[in-house]
Amino acid sequence: MNNSLTNTARLLGAGLRALLVLTLVTGVIYPLVITGIAQGLFPGKANGSQITSDGRVVGSSLIGQQGYSLDYFQPRPANGLGENSVNTRYKLILSGATNLSADNENLVKSVREAKAKVVKENSTADYTVNPADVPADAVTSSGSGLDPDISPRYADLQVHRVAERNDLSVAQVEKLVKAHTEGRTLGFVGEPRVNVLELNIALKDLVAKS
Repeated sequence: MNNSLTNTARLLGAGLRALLVLTLVTGVIYPLVITGIAQGLFPGKANGSQITSDGRVVGSSLIGQQGYSLDYFQPRPANGLGENSVNTRYKLILSGATNLSADNENLVKSVREAKAKVVKENSTADYTVNPADVPADAVTSSGSGLDPDISPRYADLQVHRVAERNDLSVAQVEKLVKAHTEGRTLGFVGEPRVNVLELNIALKDLVAKS
């Protein structure tokens, strides 16, 4: 009986020591080490890839924003976004996709309407948008609804409108788009892209200088 109690106590003691050691290693030491490495080597990414303007944080380069006026470049549509219906104390935007198939009537209708809107909004007195030139990312939302980037084609399509509404030359705005166009990651991953928030901040600065 005494041997049984002794063995049980020894096993419990060993288990508790293992719990304490693993808690310390995985719950304290490991997170601190990883956080330290991240802050030391990649501080920008570790802190959410924040973008600042006029000395304050205005967003993240990883999360797209909606609601820009037509004076600025427009992001991809965000049809998949929804609002939180559980915690009504805060108006939370939920990331998501429409999950509609390519032949869904509602999707086809929304794409046609979006294309007509893009053509109308981006045609100016001396420039008419060809409907065939409207890229897919101008009329469809991404899987998350929060894509921060648009294709260079969509950015170029908006150049004339942005130039006209901000009293800038087309060449100035084209140069701005080119400067903010990123190539494929590592030269072969993904597609060329333009971060809308970063581009609009640069546009705002250009307008202020003009």
